[in-house]
Amino acid sequence: MMEATPALLERLLAADLSDIVAVEPAAGGFAATSALVRCGDGTSVFVKAFGEPPSDDAFPAEAEGLTVLREAGGVDTPDIIRVDRDLLVLSVLQPRPMTGAFWERLAHVLAHLHTTTRHPRFGWHQDNWLGRRRQINTWEDDGFEFFAQNRLLRWLGERRVQEALDAADRLALERLCERLPELLPTQPACLTHGDLWAMNVMATADGRPALIDPAVSYTWAEVDLAHLWTTAPPPEAHVFFTLYAELTGLDPDWRERMPILQLRQHLAVIAQFAPDWGAADAVRATLAPFRRRL
Repeated sequence: MMEATPALLERLLAADLSDIVAVEPAAGGFAATSALVRCGDGTSVFVKAFGEPPSDDAFPAEAEGLTVLREAGGVDTPDIIRVDRDLLVLSVLQPRPMTGAFWERLAHVLAHLHTTTRHPRFGWHQDNWLGRRRQINTWEDDGFEFFAQNRLLRWLGERRVQEALDAADRLALERLCERLPELLPTQPACLTHGDLWAMNVMATADGRPALIDPAVSYTWAEVDLAHLWTTAPPPEAHVFFTLYAELTGLDPDWRERMPILQLRQHLAVIAQFAPDWGAADAVRATLAPFRRRL
């Protein structure tokens, strides 16, 4: 990861963004470096930059995701001020309020996104990015096949995943994929954020929920739900899950499915980060019922 202030300032100047008073590194930024840039006219913008971009299309794909979430799903997202290979400049959002009322509003927002954007196929018109790894979005008619090939088995070729999981683990993942139609209900595809954990939930100036850092595709709505559920959401978020389940008609067993759906995110974390914050242990625990002696 690039050093924050000097490198970002260099990128901003190269992009003809002048009149900069201060560049303040922002929290987060696992895949890219981010900062709040204050300008001489009193305005501020949020910027992201890569030390070395994983691809020329990484930031354009992220900008496209923000745009489609807003235009197709009615979700508040930051305004896109500039996007190119090296730099993404966005309007500034606010930290989310620490209240149950805010999470109730988010439940309505996410339920609306998931129930009004259904699609006949699973995928996206192009690949995009989950962190610094490509998210494979090849179109599929079958949601189980799409999830198995493009969200689970896709990670087995990554070096860190090969090092973290032994042969029995990998076979167990393949067995789980074969049994997905038994383990998960048939669900339609809809527009999903794709990387929806609490750190990617912000607020507008007037307190409405807003989302950042998407990896969009048409897939199961429960992929978004699983990421929020399994990544230690704050206590005030409890009301979100109850209300979202009511608004979308989730069956009583939805919580039992969350570890299986979250495998895709755990595998992505293993592939990109060391340490992996317990992701490999979580994967092995979920795969345990599918593991046999070699």
